[in-house]
Amino acid sequence: MTDASARFKTPLHGRHVALGAKMAPFAGWEMPVQYAGITEEHLAVRQAAGLFDVSHMGEIEVAGTDALAAVQRLSTNDAGRLEIGQAQYSALATPEGTFVDDLLVYRLADDHFLLVVNAANTAAGYRWIQDGIADIGDAVAVNTSSRYALLAVQGPRALDVAQSLTDMDLAAIRHYRFATGEVAGLRATVSRTGYTGEDGFEIFVAPQVAERLWTALLSAGRPHGLQPAGLGARDTLRLEAAMRLSGRDIDRTTTVLEAGLGWIVGWRKPAFIGRDALLRQREAGVDRKLVGFELAGPGIARHGYAVHAGGGRVGVVTSGTRTPSVGKAIGLAYVPAAGAAPGTEYEVDVRGRRVPARVVPLPFYKRPE
Repeated sequence: MTDASARFKTPLHGRHVALGAKMAPFAGWEMPVQYAGITEEHLAVRQAAGLFDVSHMGEIEVAGTDALAAVQRLSTNDAGRLEIGQAQYSALATPEGTFVDDLLVYRLADDHFLLVVNAANTAAGYRWIQDGIADIGDAVAVNTSSRYALLAVQGPRALDVAQSLTDMDLAAIRHYRFATGEVAGLRATVSRTGYTGEDGFEIFVAPQVAERLWTALLSAGRPHGLQPAGLGARDTLRLEAAMRLSGRDIDRTTTVLEAGLGWIVGWRKPAFIGRDALLRQREAGVDRKLVGFELAGPGIARHGYAVHAGGGRVGVVTSGTRTPSVGKAIGLAYVPAAGAAPGTEYEVDVRGRRVPARVVPLPFYKRPE
């Protein structure tokens, strides 16, 4: 989950240190991995609410009279279906249909879009976007990451926590919609999105006021059981919800269809980068698929562990751990498409031991309605 060095700090770095967070480098940023502990923070999000600093994410804006045409070329999903105030999950794909990155696309205006990309891919994604729209008429891409801090309030009490700090009707903001107003007296854009499998909000503010918003959310959330949560809990939460992790579950070697994300492809769009390759793959079928599995023996399957069947290696684990809500050792792995059905049995090489595993339906966890 971490890399070897950190060059950047979010505007909330001092708050994390003051709270005693365990800090570690991630995608070039020094980020909080945990505060009280991953399990405690994970369960707080599932049962009450958690507060995450995700200011390391990248923000790239595309504007101009041809902005929609630019985003349509770059993004696999159909941004033409977005209303102003609506967001969608999508992908930046290579001509081969593999991932440059996954992202959220926000429609700010008819001719203005915000693309939120992963921290590890901000610089490369920005270059990809610039190159991809260079020949489109009136459309310009600007890396505006330095203008934003991003906080996420997630969990069944997230609405109660955030609503106490604003006159905006947050309950009226539907899933994958957003609105602009004031939160804790601060100008903010509030998006009903997240990366935990729970209801919640992601709040964009200017970096210079991030500490004020963080402090206000912690104070407002205390009666509701809110806890600050780090990247460790964010990872276990997203895995239970079967949300793909860029650089692990999806990358430039895996196609959108192999990752089981065909639903983020706007098949009716006339053209986008990767369309021809994905159409061919849809017609021919994929050779491998990303599946969820549970270990049926002791151990934890980690990223890169081999998956075996019939006496040979047939796949690879991309994500895996033992998660607090499911209470089992679970993971995601690429396996042959012919062996992707729930109930199919494999073995995972866990440090030299072959541990039985079986394919299970995704997601591992789904929040109660």
